[in-house]
Amino acid sequence: MSIRLSSFLANIASACQCDEPAPNGGTWDISRTLNYRLGLARLVLGSRGANAAVQPMGSILLQAFTLADGSPCVKANLSWSDQAAAATRAVYAKPSTNWESEARLVAAEWLAGPREAKLEALPAAAPEAVEIPEPLAAAV
Repeated sequence: MSIRLSSFLANIASACQCDEPAPNGGTWDISRTLNYRLGLARLVLGSRGANAAVQPMGSILLQAFTLADGSPCVKANLSWSDQAAAATRAVYAKPSTNWESEARLVAAEWLAGPREAKLEALPAAAPEAVEIPEPLAAAV
């Protein structure tokens, strides 16, 4: 694989620290977990305040795998502590792929927060009485 999962994870963490030096007025509290055998990595991000309490902010889960054509791919699942929303971003390896800039894009998307769901308001259906047919009696 042309991408080292630990390097990609470290690049995301450093991009978060560079783009937001003092999250919520505190310092970053970052925890990394890697499983090389399964191709999984997790970055748990939080903010440590002046009273040393850690406020969780969210996480980034990475999954590295090989596509059917043999090219590597990394899928990033972004989640935030205070939101039920999550986002997914895939990075496909091409000859022109710059993994450091892709890591910065993943970090920037996570720092921007979840996208607003823009759903059109659907007209509410009028409540109607619905008849439920009785089950047929067993034939004797």
